[in-house]
Amino acid sequence: MPDSNPKPEPTAPQEATLRSQALALLRRFYGFTSFRSMQEDVILHTLGGGDSVVLMPTGGGKSLCYQIPSLMKEGCGIVVSPLIALMNDQVQALVANGIPAAAIHSCQDEASNRQIADRLFAGQVKLLYISPERLQQEVARWSTDIKVSLIAIDEAHCISRWGHDFRPAYTQLAMLKSHFPRVPIMALTATADALTRDDIAQQLRLSSPRFFITSFDRPNLSLKVCSSLSSKERLKQIAAMIERHPHDAGIVYAMTRREVETIYRSLTALGYRAALYHAGMAPAARDEMQRLWVSGEKQVMCATVAFGMGIDKSNIRWVIHNNLPSNIESYYQEIGRAGRDGLPAETILNYNFADLVTLRHFADESGMPELNHEKLQRMIDFAEAKICRRRMLLSYFGEVMDHDCGNCDVCSNPPERFDGLMLIKMALSAIIRMGEKEGHKMVIDVLRGMSGAQLTARGYHLIKTYGAGREVAFGDWKDYLTQMLQMGLVEVAYNEGNALKVTPYGRQVLFSSEPFLLARPRRQHLMRGAKRVAVEPVASSPSERLLAALKALRSKVAKKEHLADYMVFSDRTLQQMVERWPVAIKELYGVEGMSNHKLVRYGFAFLQELRAQRGLPKDSDDASATSRVLAFVGLGITPLEIAGHQGVKSTTIYGHLTRAITDGLFDDFKLVITRQQYLRCMQLRQLFPGPEYYIEAEKEMPGGLPRMALAIAERLTRK
Repeated sequence: MPDSNPKPEPTAPQEATLRSQALALLRRFYGFTSFRSMQEDVILHTLGGGDSVVLMPTGGGKSLCYQIPSLMKEGCGIVVSPLIALMNDQVQALVANGIPAAAIHSCQDEASNRQIADRLFAGQVKLLYISPERLQQEVARWSTDIKVSLIAIDEAHCISRWGHDFRPAYTQLAMLKSHFPRVPIMALTATADALTRDDIAQQLRLSSPRFFITSFDRPNLSLKVCSSLSSKERLKQIAAMIERHPHDAGIVYAMTRREVETIYRSLTALGYRAALYHAGMAPAARDEMQRLWVSGEKQVMCATVAFGMGIDKSNIRWVIHNNLPSNIESYYQEIGRAGRDGLPAETILNYNFADLVTLRHFADESGMPELNHEKLQRMIDFAEAKICRRRMLLSYFGEVMDHDCGNCDVCSNPPERFDGLMLIKMALSAIIRMGEKEGHKMVIDVLRGMSGAQLTARGYHLIKTYGAGREVAFGDWKDYLTQMLQMGLVEVAYNEGNALKVTPYGRQVLFSSEPFLLARPRRQHLMRGAKRVAVEPVASSPSERLLAALKALRSKVAKKEHLADYMVFSDRTLQQMVERWPVAIKELYGVEGMSNHKLVRYGFAFLQELRAQRGLPKDSDDASATSRVLAFVGLGITPLEIAGHQGVKSTTIYGHLTRAITDGLFDDFKLVITRQQYLRCMQLRQLFPGPEYYIEAEKEMPGGLPRMALAIAERLTRK
């Protein structure tokens, strides 16, 4: 769509200035010294007024793309988000970094929403999160009464019918361009193919948007697929994963509410701290379960795919799919919730024959059966892959990887293949001799020579292939039938009780003598039983002891602040503390993720622990309140910022600085007062030589600064 009001591109000097300002905010509010791939380009494009479609993998830093421009531009950034829990999570994380953010939604009483709206109109909110439905109610008023700096559409694939999570409410967002014609709009998603990307731009009526597409690769995630495991084996698998990561969070996804509840009850019975989430629960119950899991009070979330959109919990170390997802986009987004901090994380995908039957039935009944069958087939191809899974996953999103990843089960353990022609002929013959009227379980029972009332009543014990495959385990036969289904030898008749039918290709193979390769089923190495092992791992090395101590301190601080652990510091930040082992405040400030707010609010508590673990006195020689203020000022943190982060009045901070200046402990005055402020104070001192000076000066300046200015004047006079 052509832009009738093209925006001028910034000049090189302007762009350099904007880059510098963006980096300064990144350091100040987030504790990072450099941007990730494409973040800076998106930010500069947005600051220039351009629309954009941004595709970054889950954990790739999408939120910074709109948060930084919102902080740099005049007004408030509006963020459209589909879930209330997601809004609250994002707002809490921003406030924890010292950023004025808020959300308006239906789970707050209207008095609270009005208070937030009042702050919005007063210019006291830099980022406002809101649902598409609520925005539609407010948009006419806001377009005239407030200054909107940008509009970010999070989870933008929800607007497209070609996407995997279409939500009709998102289609109303097309009206934003008419209400805010000069406001840049940014559509963000982690998962969208080319068709969906183009549809997003068209649906939102974006003006000549730029598409920013980063690599979809998440090399820290290991990829593993298991087929034909029984329910008991899958429960053992989950228990084994929990035992491997006793101090970290995980997610188990299942296809149905009933299955989710079964897993939840089983894990709870074993003593694990499990939570439950599905669409059939009351909203308040769902929100409480999510809160318990995000805060760390619950370790494992058992959920349907209704859970997880936008979750920013950084210490999710594993994700298990108990069933095959319906498409690769959903799978990719769901596994992406693990390892957001960049540290190693595990993902396991389970699937079996029954999953394929159910998912194909869902696709048949969907509004777009042809598309959904195609997407499902690509998911099946991934699950059945005998090549590097990561290469196949990236290929789906149009990205070429020219080497194997070495971090998936196919790379680490290539499948063994064998000529399975005789097994295939046994199965095809049995299906035909049974009149192609039975599902996979009955077919396997006949092949294995099992007894049963229905089997005998139907005369299946009399057919030639009865018992022909008795030496093959039930699970292996399920695996072979699944492979036969994937390779087109059989198909499922959903309208005939999921009966197996032999395809024309299957009949051709039945009468062939050419070898037909099957992958040999892998026997999974699981725990002997799904039993809780109540033994805490012993931290043996100094680094392990330090990490355990820092995690314990983080939990203590988080509980006091009513925050989730990861909102205090991510695992990656704690890991850097261990690697660098800082013992001075300046060294601690160099740790990735150490924002100004977190340094001032939590820095010295963590520094004390770091020093103690090093065998040093907890407090350094200059640990007084005044010395701490000077340390923060020396790092470029302003007195007003320090006051805000500590939750004290500015007079308190300026009081410490005044004492330090009077005692000759501090003389880098430009860090705490501008030349203009100082000259104005001296001018007012001449006009009001008595106590009135403080009254008049503080009408123009923060409380405490005029007194500090007099201390500076006295020091300069003495010099």
